[in-house]
Amino acid sequence: MDAIVNPSEPPNRKGHEACDRRIAELEARNAVLEARLAKLEQLLADRERGSKRQAAPFSKGPPKPDPKTPGRKPGDNYGTKAFRAVPDPDQVDEVYDSPLPDKCPRCGGGVEQLQVAHQYQADLPRKPILRKFNIAVGRCTCCRKRVQGRHPLQTSDALGCCASQVGPDAQALAVILNKRLGLSHGKAASLLSDFFGLSFTRGGVCQVMLRAAKRTEPQRDQIVEQLQSSPWLVPDETGWRIGGVSAWMHTAVGPNAVAYLVHRQRGYEAAVELIGENYAGKLTHDGWSPYNRFRFADHQTCITHLLRRCDAMLELCDGIPGAAAATPRKIKAVLHESLDVRDQRDAGRITPAAADEAGHSLWEWMMRIIEPTKSHVGNERLCRHLWNHRAELFTFLHFQGVDATNWRAEQAIRFAVVNRKVWGGSRTDHGAWAQGVLLTVLETVRMRGADVVEWLSQTLCQWPRVTPLPVVPSG
Repeated sequence: MDAIVNPSEPPNRKGHEACDRRIAELEARNAVLEARLAKLEQLLADRERGSKRQAAPFSKGPPKPDPKTPGRKPGDNYGTKAFRAVPDPDQVDEVYDSPLPDKCPRCGGGVEQLQVAHQYQADLPRKPILRKFNIAVGRCTCCRKRVQGRHPLQTSDALGCCASQVGPDAQALAVILNKRLGLSHGKAASLLSDFFGLSFTRGGVCQVMLRAAKRTEPQRDQIVEQLQSSPWLVPDETGWRIGGVSAWMHTAVGPNAVAYLVHRQRGYEAAVELIGENYAGKLTHDGWSPYNRFRFADHQTCITHLLRRCDAMLELCDGIPGAAAATPRKIKAVLHESLDVRDQRDAGRITPAAADEAGHSLWEWMMRIIEPTKSHVGNERLCRHLWNHRAELFTFLHFQGVDATNWRAEQAIRFAVVNRKVWGGSRTDHGAWAQGVLLTVLETVRMRGADVVEWLSQTLCQWPRVTPLPVVPSG
């Protein structure tokens, strides 16, 4: 039976008002989602267009509208302008005279000499040094075995068909060109041949790398051992390739040494080879979960990575109404406050005890932000990450000398990333091993302020004796 409608009865206005409010809420939410979708689609389109440009991997985006002027800024803080130092007269190898012209180049008049001024020039020798070693060969009168002499400049005892070799300085330069400056084997051979007249092939440069790695491996083992007993370490990792297959380059930076390892795995099994299973110092890293398996260490998650994550979330929320941006803004405020406390402590304006107390207060402030469940999926994911690493947020405030970020490791690995973009990685496992060994010794020697080329040249000559590593600078 159909319901009987009484025309005199007023309509259900409360129901209509509730429906209108619900429709208005849905329309507002739909507008927010549409705005966010449009922003994400624009970002995706920009990424797709950028990936097709040849310079895309090196692009930093459009230039700033108001960039700073290049060079040093004028004013009281400019400092003393630097000039090339005048060499010691006893070190001058060549002397040339520049006499006056017979006539003035402007008017043609006579010229009289008033004084003799001096100018100095440092240049590179283009002609290689060719050495000949007259090696005495004999026999032991007791065991009757063969014995031969060796000069301190020799890098090998080989004779016969292998008697013509390359000197230690040239080999050291080839290693620096490839491992530190990023030239491929072919380009390094071309530079040595074109500029210095040294006959090199790509295969020859590759053999130099493998030979140098073999002779510096004992020093590399010493460096790793020293790192594993350091009071603090900063590890990181980046992508690499071995024979075109994805691999990883790991690094660990300590107070006076840095080590590298190219490994086919990214996990804990690779990191433990550098850090050590029982490492009990302070470990500053980017929050990668395998680092948490070093259970004896005191951990510090990188504050910069968290700030970047908050900035990325705020960029997506830009121009979109709602409270989605409130959580990352609050988290950023706490993180910036922690860095301000660190700066005040390091500048001596507050005591380490005050910084430690501030760290506890900031931790409680952060917990009040992240504990409530968030309706926004991105905020909930960020807060869950912070909760999982809650014991690692402000370790740098409780222990002076601990870095708040992993910038040391990122700086140590940056030039290797540039090299990877140039020649792609390593072709073989043997080459990947040599990459890790040579980078470890070269960067550690450079960190300790020694002459890298001189040290490597001596190492190549003193084989099979182990060349000692440079002493750690005092202070």
